[in-house]
Amino acid sequence: MTARAPRGQRGLALPAPVILLSAVAVILAAVAFFVTRNSGSGNQVDLTGAQPTHSPTVSAQPKVSRTPTAKPTKKALPPVNRSSINVVVYNNTHLTGLAGTVGAKVQSAGWHFVGTGNWHGTIPATTIYYGAGLKRAAHQLSLDLGVSRTYPAATGAAGMLPHGLTLILLGPVQ
Repeated sequence: MTARAPRGQRGLALPAPVILLSAVAVILAAVAFFVTRNSGSGNQVDLTGAQPTHSPTVSAQPKVSRTPTAKPTKKALPPVNRSSINVVVYNNTHLTGLAGTVGAKVQSAGWHFVGTGNWHGTIPATTIYYGAGLKRAAHQLSLDLGVSRTYPAATGAAGMLPHGLTLILLGPVQ
């Protein structure tokens, strides 16, 4: 038979001060972390509420040149030459003749309209897909037609113009 420990002497006996000191150390470490996490390099000085301890001295004013300097200007990009860019329009709706109607708008805006067709696939919204180097042209066509989505053309995708713009319709445009 095993001897039982006298009453009051059973269980794990950790001194209460060790547990208390451990808890305090964890709390202090957490406070130190939150206080110092946004301090950056540690070379910052907090000047909120600081008052100068002496009056600043005024020195002689340096001469200021009054000659105007030229402001740097952005170079204006040449306008997109619409007539040199091929545009094909695909209908991805059940509306008969939509691609032809929008194609006429494309042509009347000055683009080189090359044809229409039906698109079978899933896209999230009416989209202008652009070939290599034609991002600005796609943006201009989007402004002309009120289409908000442009996207690079998928390389090798059947029906998309690799050197032109492909407009896929999910509904009427302006």
